[in-house]
Amino acid sequence: MTGPQAAGSPFSGRTAWARNLQTPLRDFLRTETGSAALLLIATLLALLWANTDLSSYESFWGMPLSIRLGDMAVSQDLRHWMNNGLMTFYFFVIGLEARREFDMGELRERRRTALPLLVGIGGMIVPVVIYLAVNAGRPSAHGWGAAMSTDTAFALGILALVGTRFPERLRAFMLNISVVDDIVALGVIVIVYSGHIALPTLMAALGIFGVTLLVRANRVRYGLVYVLLGAATWVALFKSGVDPLVVGLAMGLLTYAYPAARSDLERASGLFRLFREQPTPELARSAQIGLASALSPNERLQQLYHPWTSYVIVPLFALSNIGIVINGALLSRAFTSPITIGILLGYVLGKPVGVVGVSWLVTRLSRGRLRPPVGWAAVLGGGTIAGIGFTVSLLVASIAFSGAELEEAKVGVLSAAICASVLTWVTARVTGFLPLRARIRALFGTAESLVDLVAPVDSRRDHVRGPMDAPVTVVEYGDFECPYCGQAEAVVRELLANFGDVRYVWRHLPLSDVHPNAQLAAEASEAAAEQGAFWEMHDRLLEDQGDLGVRDLLRHAAELGLDTERFHRDLREHLGTARIAEDVDSADLSGVSGTPTFFLNGQRHRGAYDIATLSAAVRAAHARAAIRS
Repeated sequence: MTGPQAAGSPFSGRTAWARNLQTPLRDFLRTETGSAALLLIATLLALLWANTDLSSYESFWGMPLSIRLGDMAVSQDLRHWMNNGLMTFYFFVIGLEARREFDMGELRERRRTALPLLVGIGGMIVPVVIYLAVNAGRPSAHGWGAAMSTDTAFALGILALVGTRFPERLRAFMLNISVVDDIVALGVIVIVYSGHIALPTLMAALGIFGVTLLVRANRVRYGLVYVLLGAATWVALFKSGVDPLVVGLAMGLLTYAYPAARSDLERASGLFRLFREQPTPELARSAQIGLASALSPNERLQQLYHPWTSYVIVPLFALSNIGIVINGALLSRAFTSPITIGILLGYVLGKPVGVVGVSWLVTRLSRGRLRPPVGWAAVLGGGTIAGIGFTVSLLVASIAFSGAELEEAKVGVLSAAICASVLTWVTARVTGFLPLRARIRALFGTAESLVDLVAPVDSRRDHVRGPMDAPVTVVEYGDFECPYCGQAEAVVRELLANFGDVRYVWRHLPLSDVHPNAQLAAEASEAAAEQGAFWEMHDRLLEDQGDLGVRDLLRHAAELGLDTERFHRDLREHLGTARIAEDVDSADLSGVSGTPTFFLNGQRHRGAYDIATLSAAVRAAHARAAIRS
């Protein structure tokens, strides 16, 4: 059984124990990039609709909708169902991503939580202070929440379009900041912008959520149970006067994230093999459950809900909220309005000042122990793109304002998004004019990267190609029977030919549950290594992946000029088993779930492994190594 290959990308397939486990962060960023265009289209459609027929636009989104169950009913217009109904799923995904980052991402090293936490909060406080300064003494000051929060989806999507010069790690850094941003923003909505609170129904909501905690503590895995409890909590909060969006965030934060265990993956492979031998409905269900249970609930739910929130819910939210009639009268009124100016300056000026200023302050106070994972030019680019408020800003504005004030707030939000995008593009372009070494330092910084490879490379035991003192080390966990490893071999050869200062390390990960000859082939390579011919055998095995039986291996040994009697004896006595087991254990500890999996200077390579992608990753690793040297 082999893992699926990504459509349109011939160098992204991997053989996995159960399935190819793409990282949630990588999937998240890809989805955000794709959804930015759809969000922009929805915004333009809303403006076109409103400017063509405002009465039609308002009457449609103001249409009442009631959901009744017995004597209990929840009634709102369509716009409010979007704002505090479907947007609950948006915050649910934010909660899932926050939990994943805390359990498996950059924030799993707890000291690293301090920087995004402080930068996220600082990046909200400065815009709010600017807004309050502009609106001081005015009734509009109560709308300060409309100037505080970054739109994760839109910001990351636009960053991919206008900030291509910035390193990939900036997107991960911005994601961590945005998670803090969204959590704080939701707290502000619940605490500051909720109406009159009915204590009995609020206590009922807390009681239902307490039951949810008890169910989770007892490791109940039935999704329907959590859906019903979440819906009941949402209704109770809605009736209490507290904005029910917090239910989505709380449920997401409760959902564990963890890497797939090898035992679970092997069990899933066994269930699939049983189904392959006897394709009955019962075995099909067993195989389906086995595959699903091998993954953490967090990843399964992100895979299910994230595309819906990015491609449906958030664009619908924009379509239902951003529609205003844009004319000269509105623009002249808006750009003299403290609401518009406060939101615009808060985002365009306050976000960069908050992000860069707090990052610099934390770096200085910690004496460099805590610092951004990218250079200061990239941090500035992250600060400027954070000026795209949009979703949460519109959400707060729709609560805090109405009528003409709401129109002015929308103009401020749209203007800030445009200005933030332009400033980010300018920052990227200006950085590109710096001298090479200064540009590398400005983009990549000097922070130590979080090491993903648990077992460091040891030239005394690892199989190494290339100079021992090379600044870049590429480690591959591979399987000699894996077709994707065979595909990657030609790429690795070209990579080593193009870069003379790269060393390459092969580590064994024979996936015996899907490749029956993989373990024997790995042992054959170790038997050849005893005669100083590991790489010759390595190359031969990957060239002839269909010939891995005992007779084939003996033929390979003879053609390579090895002592075949000794080779056969070592193979028969399983001489390399212990060494292979060490590699498999290190793969488990490093979270490797399939082959081929690459690490560059200890950091896991995400995504495709074609020559262009791997070469770009090597150049980035080389640049970071040069800065630290």
